[in-house]
Amino acid sequence: MDEVESVYTDIIMEHSTATYNKHELGNGAVKEHGHNPSCGDDITLEIIWNGDLIEDLAFTGSGCAISQASTSIMIDLLKGKTKEEALNLINIFLRMIKREDITEEETAKLEDAIALKNISNLPARVKCAELAWYTMEKLIEK
Repeated sequence: MDEVESVYTDIIMEHSTATYNKHELGNGAVKEHGHNPSCGDDITLEIIWNGDLIEDLAFTGSGCAISQASTSIMIDLLKGKTKEEALNLINIFLRMIKREDITEEETAKLEDAIALKNISNLPARVKCAELAWYTMEKLIEK
């Protein structure tokens, strides 16, 4: 399997077409739009808070398999987390995708998001993987 093929692992392919995280949340949801002009990825994240806790999280929009999978994987990871936990996980993910050092303990915290690690070998696709995470960071800081 070459480097490009290894990026499209089963987890990524499954999440890129999954629809269980792809819907509007409706009333009471806080929204943040994210757009990647270099490839046209376009998402809107919606969140429902319960105090400091992410009670529900979903997205709408379109984009390449990497951006769609990354968004869905991120949602699975962050649902039920506090703002602080979510920001910490976002930080770990962004450091991983930029090929910065992360510990084994940090890697384990990323769960399925670790499937996106090899995208760091494809500079043109890194922005696709990062879009949801940066958009989520903005949403949390609203």
